[in-house]
Amino acid sequence: MSSSSSQPLAGRKIWIAGIGGAGMSGYALLAHAWGAEVAGWDRVDTPYLAHLTGIDVTIKAKPPKPPRGWEAYVSTAFAGQVPGRSRAELLAELVSLQRTIVVAGAHGKTTTSGMIAFCLDRLGLDPAFLIGGEIAQLGGNARAGSGWLVVEGDESDRSVAALRPEIAVLLNTDLDHHTTFASLAEVEGMFEDWLTTVPHVVRAEQLAPVDIELAVPGEHNRRNAAAALAALELAGVKGAERVIGGFTGVGRRLQRHEDGVFDSYAHHPAELAADIAAVRDGGRVLALFQPHLYSRTLHLAHEFAVALASADAVCVTEIYPAREEPIAGVSGRMIVDELAQVRPGMPIGWAPTLEDAVRIVRGWARPGDTILTLGAGDVDRAVDLL
Repeated sequence: MSSSSSQPLAGRKIWIAGIGGAGMSGYALLAHAWGAEVAGWDRVDTPYLAHLTGIDVTIKAKPPKPPRGWEAYVSTAFAGQVPGRSRAELLAELVSLQRTIVVAGAHGKTTTSGMIAFCLDRLGLDPAFLIGGEIAQLGGNARAGSGWLVVEGDESDRSVAALRPEIAVLLNTDLDHHTTFASLAEVEGMFEDWLTTVPHVVRAEQLAPVDIELAVPGEHNRRNAAAALAALELAGVKGAERVIGGFTGVGRRLQRHEDGVFDSYAHHPAELAADIAAVRDGGRVLALFQPHLYSRTLHLAHEFAVALASADAVCVTEIYPAREEPIAGVSGRMIVDELAQVRPGMPIGWAPTLEDAVRIVRGWARPGDTILTLGAGDVDRAVDLL
């Protein structure tokens, strides 16, 4: 974005429903920096709102009507509850205003996007970025820089298909959103159709893992780094391999805490298996898993059990519903029952509440153990209780 177009949204009034989310808060920050008057609403205060200096935010249980004369954009979480345009439309416009790299796929998007933005930052190239997690080394999850815009694309609501970047990174494909896609073939078809619209594409599954010392653990992160470096090479960036080893990760993405505790946003069987393998260092791995979404648990209960069986002991809590209504007969107990079949004799706990799960895991723990909290809900609360 040139200096003459540093305020491309000047004169616009943009109101955002669900402004406290990881995605929408970033869009708000960028739109405001690019000249728009921005305001919004959310049901609860969130850490992301702390970054929205100069933006009027209303916190209340019920959404107000969008202000007259303002453009309203609505988070997927409140679609159908508040009148307005989709978040995909707002993001697509932001992507159109700056040279952009979009990172997509079922697993690793946040970390890989963070790696790219980190390298650009450390090389003095002033990136803008919109990423679905907090990156302490970059001061948050979003920034309005003058260089490349790095965006984490989301397939859960198909919004990634509306984006037209200069460079796309496809990390992998998997069936993770069962209320949006009927099959893996449908997911793959959506991504392939999208990639035909992008001039330059990195297919991460065709790349070998990097042989570079990284600060983030696991084979999967060596693959993420390979994808990040390939995208930066396409962008004409030199020297990224010299700085990527300094990237220490994203909040809740296998985040290391004190006393051998790691916290992970992992919520798909493939992610659970990768994280359990990544933290294993010769001692026992105790996993505390909070399933995320009824639909995902219904379809993947057995696969979750197979992944969790690679730990040494597992405690499962009740499902974190997020945006979904309960499904009759679907509970976290399904995973416990499957796990007992997959690995008979394994120490397994069932704890409907997070507090009960913490008590069970604390009772198992002994010196030298690694404790891994897993899930995309509020399981991170357990870290301070362990």
